[in-house]
Amino acid sequence: MKRLSTGASDLDLILGGGLEPGSVVVLSGPPGAGKTILAQQMCFAGAAEGRKAVYYTALSEPHSKLVEHLRGFSFFAPEHLGPSIRYVHLGDMLRDRSQGTFAALIDEVVRTAFEEEPSLVVIDSMKMVRDFVGEHDLRMSLYDLTSRVAHSGVVLLLLGEYTPEETQTGAEFAIADGIIQMSYEFTAPMDRRGLRVLKLRGTPHLAGTHTMHITSDGVRVHPRVESLKQGEVRLRGERVRTGIPGLDELTGGGIPRDDATLVLGPTGVGKTIGCLHFLAEGIGQGGRCLYITFQDTPEELIQTAATFGWDFEAARKDGTLIISHVPMGDLDLDALASVARHALADGTIIRIVIDGLSEMANAARQAQRFPAYLRSLLGVIRAGGASLWVTSETGAFGPIEEPLAGLMFLFHNVIQLRYIEHCAEIGRAVNILKMRNSPHDSGLHTCHVTGAGLTIGERLRNASGMLAWTVLRDCPPPGER
Repeated sequence: MKRLSTGASDLDLILGGGLEPGSVVVLSGPPGAGKTILAQQMCFAGAAEGRKAVYYTALSEPHSKLVEHLRGFSFFAPEHLGPSIRYVHLGDMLRDRSQGTFAALIDEVVRTAFEEEPSLVVIDSMKMVRDFVGEHDLRMSLYDLTSRVAHSGVVLLLLGEYTPEETQTGAEFAIADGIIQMSYEFTAPMDRRGLRVLKLRGTPHLAGTHTMHITSDGVRVHPRVESLKQGEVRLRGERVRTGIPGLDELTGGGIPRDDATLVLGPTGVGKTIGCLHFLAEGIGQGGRCLYITFQDTPEELIQTAATFGWDFEAARKDGTLIISHVPMGDLDLDALASVARHALADGTIIRIVIDGLSEMANAARQAQRFPAYLRSLLGVIRAGGASLWVTSETGAFGPIEEPLAGLMFLFHNVIQLRYIEHCAEIGRAVNILKMRNSPHDSGLHTCHVTGAGLTIGERLRNASGMLAWTVLRDCPPPGER
């Protein structure tokens, strides 16, 4: 049976393909969670494909006001009002107890379902209807309603400002085929909305709380990446060049194409420049690349690349380079994963850069979740066929500490950039800490930032402090100076 699409592809993914015709689904959540916006967004999405919807309102705001609030959303199309989307006010029916209250409402909904043949019927809000009927009558009436609606093929969506506790005892939730719970959490630095499927009969829905945003396009839901089925990584045995002069020689001809590479280093040492090299090399090979950044804006990155001779502006215009800038205050783990997942969907992205990982871990404020999240994110990117290059910041001076709290094992390759004392001068040095199942140079080499970008130089043979027990120093013995 073909499922009813919500009009939001990622929400359909969470729901196992959409909502089943003939089902009753409760959409619950506190005020401001986005229930009404999502329900109306679903109505207009259906109307755009030629389907009808009926939206019942109880004792709530007037329809004119309800519609006026939709004008700021891109999904709103006034031409669908009337022919495809009909608003019905239930106030008089609820006030007139002589009609049998809920029995009359049920008859109205069932009549509409069979006579008008809509694909979606919404009651907003079902909890308000509760005030006009007793618990026993409500349970019997709802059973009658669901039995009759099941034969019509319509999806009946019941909205309500239910608490999590009420979902355990209410009659609506016992008879419902599906329960979708929306949440609104007040946290710093930004409030967070979420969506969780508590129940969806006969459907392999995605578990967990999924991030939800209300944008000018309406409700956007980002699936929790740990809930997604991980695809298989196709190991191709190829190596890709980093584009950094001298580095590929240290790595045995480049990094394995299917690997995830972590680049560690303090601020200003050249990590971002290395990222630009990596992307420029990929673009030069005719591939498409994705750059995810939390600090530098697209304009700043394009300007920086230009100083080294790379025309990222042209690459961005022709679609070979996608730059996704996520300000630290707006950072959300699931939204970030969605950026990568959607970019990989058509199979044309060959390189992805995430700059930088430690900032992402700190800003996300989800320390307990982060290890599982990172493992799943790397799996999604690798299964998508892209080479991944990730940066993470370390301390600038003195002994370094592992910034990812034991998570470096998730990366196949780890490259470290460091500052070094060189006979009363500050220089840069690079070494390959790890390349899994791959031969590589284990020495410490000089590293320079020039007009051509990042360059790897000669091997340092008199360096001390390589394992960070002391400050990294390079000063030849007196007789060799």
